[in-house]
Amino acid sequence: MKNTSVVRGRLAKLRLSMQAKGVSTCVIPSSDAHQSEYTPEHWKTRTYFSGFSGSAGTLLITLQEAYLWTDSRYFLQAERELSGTGIILQKEGLKDTPTVEDCLKKLTPNSVVAVDGWVFSVKEMETLREKLQRNNLIVYSGFDPAENVWEDRPPLPNSPVFLFPEEFSGESAGEKIKKIKSEIAKDNCNAILLCALDEIAWTFNMRGNDVPCNPVVVSYALITSEESVIFIDEKKVSHEIREILQQDHIRVAGYDCLIPYLSVQKNLKIRIDAGKTNYAIYSSIQDLSKEKNKIEFILKEGPSPVGILKAVKNETEVSGFKDAMEKDGVALVRLLMWLEKSLSGGKNISEMSVEEKLIEFRKEQPLYVGKSFNAIVGYQEHGAIIHYNASENTNKLLQKEGLLLMDTGGQYFNGTTDITRTIALGEVSKEMKHDFTLVLKGHIALATAYFPQGTRGSQLDVLARKYLWQEGLTYMHGTGHGIGYFLNVHEGPQNIRLEENAVSIEPGMVTSNEPGIYRSGKYGIRIENLILAKQVKETEYGKFYGFETLSLCPIDLSLVEQEILSKEEKKWLNQYHQTVFERLSPRLSEEEKDWLKEKTKEI
Repeated sequence: MKNTSVVRGRLAKLRLSMQAKGVSTCVIPSSDAHQSEYTPEHWKTRTYFSGFSGSAGTLLITLQEAYLWTDSRYFLQAERELSGTGIILQKEGLKDTPTVEDCLKKLTPNSVVAVDGWVFSVKEMETLREKLQRNNLIVYSGFDPAENVWEDRPPLPNSPVFLFPEEFSGESAGEKIKKIKSEIAKDNCNAILLCALDEIAWTFNMRGNDVPCNPVVVSYALITSEESVIFIDEKKVSHEIREILQQDHIRVAGYDCLIPYLSVQKNLKIRIDAGKTNYAIYSSIQDLSKEKNKIEFILKEGPSPVGILKAVKNETEVSGFKDAMEKDGVALVRLLMWLEKSLSGGKNISEMSVEEKLIEFRKEQPLYVGKSFNAIVGYQEHGAIIHYNASENTNKLLQKEGLLLMDTGGQYFNGTTDITRTIALGEVSKEMKHDFTLVLKGHIALATAYFPQGTRGSQLDVLARKYLWQEGLTYMHGTGHGIGYFLNVHEGPQNIRLEENAVSIEPGMVTSNEPGIYRSGKYGIRIENLILAKQVKETEYGKFYGFETLSLCPIDLSLVEQEILSKEEKKWLNQYHQTVFERLSPRLSEEEKDWLKEKTKEI
């Protein structure tokens, strides 16, 4: 949305609503009632009031001013989309950028700061309240900024549920629930509340289309020693699916029935994840816990046991991932061949047409469902915009020169993919090749790492950055995120990034490996594969783990500055390309095999 007068008009209406309720400042995050990264249209309140469409950001509105915080992935996009709205961009992570709390501290004592408790987690809310109370500010958690302002607000999504068969999941819902009960018993609990949509989908082998690109269903769930209940729009669940769920003592209730259900329970001791439970639900449970013989709750920091169980893939899931990578690799090979031929033939190819063609090739693959995120296809300076999405207004035609960055992914019934390749479309500069090779060296360093049991992602992150740092270069995003199995493309609880995360990397976890370098106004480079953690040896010093690279697509050899690769790095690259050819060639035509053979030749 670029109509700045529309954004200004919406902010004006919101300020009138704030004044009517005695609110001096309103804080609007990007999340929904389930703390999701990608939200249904119903909860895109921050986008509605700011016009900024990136997936991460916090909007702060006072009666006179407005500010939006976002991270480095979106700096350029936010500058473009906020232009003319009167909203001031605050660049997170830069040393001179104040935090949201810093701005709030400047308010007059006893000012009311309003938030919507449905879209703030318990952890976020308690942290905010603690900081603001020190400055004599009042936090009001019952304010919905969209109320009486967002007149055409989309309804809650209503896509039907479908079950994820055990032949793909590798475990029944009943088996998963049994494991979950065993884990919560360690905390002396007999129940657990699930609010995160991917955790619910995984637990009950249930999928849907309520969120773009992520096959999840808007719902809550409660698992107790007696039964499991999914709280969901009941029209989404067919009679046949209900009967199947009932076999594992799972029943369905209305989406708004969680608190009424809890109000008639007794002797429940519920484990609640402070980071994934919204404050409104938590407040209602707090009220119930005060009633005699009702319920107790254990508020836990850190990942839920479901998050850990989900992150460690079973044998069926690992096998599925590998098959999905082969199919995805075939689609990418066909895309790269098509792109090379089209440019050589003088055809007009744009960023958007590259994405459309890749979707076409992916659709040819068995078990393909859809994209796992909106593709990033950035030519030249657009590649430096880390989360760039081509539109009719920005769509560039490709030329036979420079760099094209493509970060794309697919949802297959037996796996989720996420892969980035940067390719030369023709003549490139020495700087481009040197930058590319530094990124490649970091990528290889992480891919070949051995590390002891208990190692965290923050301890591995430096491997991917080392060669960039040596030349005074870096990138502002994380190096790796977990990835779901026909689920969310970004999945916790593990990651590989500079920021500390207490979760260690364990065998069975699938994580991305994606260092990069971005030169604003010039080009961007990123090389991304998915890697599977595995045990590689055990010595008198304990267990040691390493990674198996899962993604299968050639790395552009024309961009490699071979002189600065070590013998071991060349060996890894040659072995990787040999694996790519051996795994993909049985699925390719003779012409495609010949093309791939050339792209995977030894250096």
